[in-house]
Amino acid sequence: MDKQKILVVDDEERMRKLVRDFLIKSDYGVLEAADGDEAIDVFFEKRQEIALIVLDVMMPGRDGYEVCREIREYDKQVPIIMLTAKSEERDELQGFKEGADEYISKPFSPKILVARISAILRRSGAGEGKVLEMSGIRLDQAARSVTIDDKPIDLSYKEYELLMYFMENRGIALDREKILNNVWNYDYFGDARTIDTHVKKLRSKMGEKGDLIKTIWGVGYKLEA
Repeated sequence: MDKQKILVVDDEERMRKLVRDFLIKSDYGVLEAADGDEAIDVFFEKRQEIALIVLDVMMPGRDGYEVCREIREYDKQVPIIMLTAKSEERDELQGFKEGADEYISKPFSPKILVARISAILRRSGAGEGKVLEMSGIRLDQAARSVTIDDKPIDLSYKEYELLMYFMENRGIALDREKILNNVWNYDYFGDARTIDTHVKKLRSKMGEKGDLIKTIWGVGYKLEA
């Protein structure tokens, strides 16, 4: 069986080596890019082979936000984890706005990064072929596709996971901690704005059906059947 390949993008060779070594020890294949332009070239050349992208934000020339935005124009599904030395709330929100699925601040534990990658890839390959349907929304786990009133909608990896979790728990009020634990996995050190940003984008892409995702003030969200 071919190894799953991770594209690691960082202008610091030391950082690329650190991440590469831990990924190789965990039996992943690794592709590398030293800047934004090279990342785009590698992405288009090896697009079908790339299971996930680890993307640094601060790079000379084309930064990680620009790379993420361009990749998302062509691929809504490939998971993207952004790495950054920035810790301001607006920077993290900017990453999610451009289509990042997770956001990890430097310095970080390489073991935790690999654990996050493994969790994401397990979930992305865990579809059992079930089809979830309600109110004109159809989610096909085998195809990892979503249609609303028979029209396909493009969702990022995390938006898809979030909608699937809502549909699996339709009619149930879900607090933010429970959503983080189940969609971002138990070791995610994020907070409410991570969920709120993704819910806002998901609602927008769902059009009128987005109104079915109700805000439960002081708690979290509920998808009404």
